[in-house]
Amino acid sequence: MAGAPSAELATVLRPEPAAASLVRRFAGGLGTSALRRFVPEEPAPAGEDDMPELFCPGPLRDDPALGEEVNERLVEWADQVGIYPGALDRLRTCNFGRLIMLTHPAAQDPDRLLAAAKCVVAEWAADDYYVDEVSLGADPKVVGSRLAKLHAIVDPAPLPARYQPELDGFREAEPIATAFRTAMEHLARYTSPAQLGRFQHQMSILYVAWNQEADWHANGRTPPVWEYLVQRHLNSYLPPMILVDVLAGYELSPTEFFHPRVRRAFTMAGDAAVLLNDLHSASHESDTDFNLPRVIAIEEKCTPREAVKRTVEIHNELMRTFVAEASALSLTGSPTLVRFLADTWAWLGGSREWHATTGRYHATSQ
Repeated sequence: MAGAPSAELATVLRPEPAAASLVRRFAGGLGTSALRRFVPEEPAPAGEDDMPELFCPGPLRDDPALGEEVNERLVEWADQVGIYPGALDRLRTCNFGRLIMLTHPAAQDPDRLLAAAKCVVAEWAADDYYVDEVSLGADPKVVGSRLAKLHAIVDPAPLPARYQPELDGFREAEPIATAFRTAMEHLARYTSPAQLGRFQHQMSILYVAWNQEADWHANGRTPPVWEYLVQRHLNSYLPPMILVDVLAGYELSPTEFFHPRVRRAFTMAGDAAVLLNDLHSASHESDTDFNLPRVIAIEEKCTPREAVKRTVEIHNELMRTFVAEASALSLTGSPTLVRFLADTWAWLGGSREWHATTGRYHATSQ
């Protein structure tokens, strides 16, 4: 595994306070010199521009007590369903409860926040156990089979009576399946059928992306940058982001949610968010893992610093396009759509703060 970020790298993604007004949410004032957190300790080549500022807000709310309450309930649930056995202290330091508290500032109810936190941890556990972590049993040769069975839990498969008991047995015995089953049962208390259906749809897309990544591992192939970005588009932060209206207690209509322009803007925000994750996770991954800086460095034969700079530029391009699209949609869309876009912006700011502080990527978390 790679070492900790360099000293220069360690200043890069420090969050800035989020803007208070809707105009400022969709405008400027979002950059920071914090990008040095991810820049290797090497001098910039002569004539090279400084590292660009990260175009992203900071959190709208930080309530440590609420985040801690959700996190403790989350760890207790993980113990009950059997994921991360023997590693619950490590799970606690990841502080996913804080992630959900930060990304959903309109939600005050710990139980509602916990429903989303369970879904997030179930997703992360499936990625760890099935795709990424060989020490946890990940095996690219069986990813497709595992995910197909898991999908039968996320979008319940009604089998003929003779065979249903075997699927039910899997649903009860497999910890990842149990995590998803119980998480979605909790989530269903707060969703409409349409909201739950769009979550299931996004999980299907995520499973396609994980199969694509498994193909790279199984064949020892590093994808070109364009293909990696396609995978990250499918394997983005949309599954947790898709719950922004659920946790805030309203519903964006399916007509607006699935409108091509809204979908384009929303998916761009999810793509940008997951590239921020690439910046934070890169130094904690092995040389066989995939992240955008590594793929850029291989394809363009450039230095790690140049690859980080290019990653930031791509992130910022996506974010600025989201801002432009959200601004235009806010002029013509319903008040509910305006709120949804603002809540998406708040989610991005909360995610940025969590990535900068979580014990998953840093020695200590706040």
